[in-house]
Order: sequence, then structure tokens, then C-alpha cells
Amino acid sequence: MLEQGLLFTLLVSFLLTVVLSPIFIPFLKRLKFGQSIRDEGPKSHQKKTGTPTMGGVMIIFSIVLSTLVMAGQFHTIGVEVWLLLLVTAGFGLLGFLDDYIKVAKKRNLGLTSKQKFFAQVGISTLVYIVLVQAGLSTDIRIPGTELAVDIGVFYFPLIIIMLVGASNAVNLTDGLDGLVAGSSAVAFGAFAIIAYSTGMLTVSLFSVAVVGAVLGFLVFNAHPAKVFMGDTGSLALGGALAMIAILTKMELLLVIVGGVFVIETLSVIIQVISFKTRGKRIFKMSPLHHHYELSGWSEWRVVVTFWAVGILFAVTGVYLEVWMT
Repeated sequence: MLEQGLLFTLLVSFLLTVVLSPIFIPFLKRLKFGQSIRDEGPKSHQKKTGTPTMGGVMIIFSIVLSTLVMAGQFHTIGVEVWLLLLVTAGFGLLGFLDDYIKVAKKRNLGLTSKQKFFAQVGISTLVYIVLVQAGLSTDIRIPGTELAVDIGVFYFPLIIIMLVGASNAVNLTDGLDGLVAGSSAVAFGAFAIIAYSTGMLTVSLFSVAVVGAVLGFLVFNAHPAKVFMGDTGSLALGGALAMIAILTKMELLLVIVGGVFVIETLSVIIQVISFKTRGKRIFKMSPLHHHYELSGWSEWRVVVTFWAVGILFAVTGVYLEVWMT
């Protein structure tokens, strides 16, 4: 019964996105909500200018609706569900504002970095307050072991780092058709298995709802993309991924399961540090996916390769938590 419920959640979320997309994409076109492409980006991307963005609205709607309906069926709507939906909707709303400013002003810059950061910290602080009220442990587990360390008051900054860092990491990765959708499906799928193995039904159900939503979106987002998720989708997915890691007490495992997002972020950090300190670039362009594009790889080859790497990271994470503990 439980396994059937998870499968049904996956299908409902997938079908919701697939059915909504042909309706929502023309609506975005009529509103002229098209993506503006950076001039400093790869020249091959200029042809994507005008592609409808803010498709993350469909992803969030499918996740929220399928989660509430199925969690209600299993009578498991509790603080975990509300926290997951709070983070998803909260970061999604922040991304929506950023996307709206971009399309309204026809530029590639929306909210300032400071505005985004303080809003993200605000949402993260609210999450921490709710977690404290719910009595969540401040222990963090060492992946693949039964060892745990209580970090006490340092758990608060850890939550901020996780939520802000993960949302921005996924946002940075969203630069090629289907890259984030596919990579997210893999990462959330891994956490769905981990949550299920530890008896966290609600978290597992939410995770498969996300998998279904992003796979449904991928039908229209695969190269050549008919729609982009925008910051609306990428910030929401990153925040949700971190929230799952927090609720399952797999904080450190997030670095492994979300390895693709970590690598993409590190490539940006390394590039900036190298250029500011040495005046030289390590990569042809960052994030890393652009480096491979400029090295002659086709967009589809880069995306599939990153998906494959993501699968390796996900399998490693599942192996550490499901088979080694």
C-alpha cells in the first residue's frame, strides 16, 4: 500500500506538470515573459533569448498539490510537510520576484545579491524557529556511520548555510536545457530512497512528488527547451533539497547527493578567487558546464554527462546510508 502510494504520488505530480505545461507556456508567451540571455555568456545561447521563463511555477504547483493530496490520504500532514512546503514556496516566491523583475525590465539582472541573501536568511531563520519548537535534534550524523556530533548553537548557522547555499548552488547550475531538471530528479530520488529506508514516509512522499514534477517539466525543458524554470524553480528546488537533508538528519550527505551542484558552485568560487588574486582564469567560463561548452562539447553532451555524474553521487549517497548503516 505504501509503495503504491509513493508511485501514485510520482505519477500524479508528473502528469500535473505535463498537463499544465501546454497551457502555461503559451500564457507566458502572451505575457512576453521571455528569458534575457547574458551578453557575456556563450554566443550559442543568444538564440534562446525570448524563451518563456518562470516555468518553476508549474513545478511548485505540482509539488504542493500532489504532496498535500497524498499526505492527506495517508493522514501524515504534520510539521514536516509544512516545513517542506514553506521552504519550497518561500524560495520559489523569492525566485518569482527575481524572474518578474528580469522580464518586466527586459534585463538579465533581477533582485540584487544583497536582497536575495537577506530574504534567504530570513526564510532560513523562520525554518530554524519552527524546528526548535518541534524539538529537532542539533546532532549531525557522519555519513555511512552511526556516529553523531551535537553542534548545539552552531546548528543555526548550519541551517542558514545549507538553505542559502543549496538554493544558490542549484540556481548556478541552471544554465543548460534540462541540466537542473535531470540533476534534481536524481538527487531527490536518492533522498526519497533514503527517507523511505528510515521510515520517514512524509519526506519520501514529498521527494517523489518533486521527482515527478521535474521529470514532467523535463519533457518541455530538454534541449531545445520550450520553457525555462527560472529562479522560481531553481531556488525552490535547492531550498527543498536542503530541507530534506535537515529533516532526515543527513546534513553532511547533502554534499555527496548534491555533488553536481557542489562542483558547479566550487567552479565559480575557484574562478573568482583565481581571477582576483592572479588575474588568470582556471576555466574558459564558469559555472563548469560553460567550460565544457566552450571546449567544443554539444549542450546535450554536457547535460547527459552531468546527469551521469549526478547518478554516481546519488548511488554513493544511497549506498552509504542504506546499505552501510
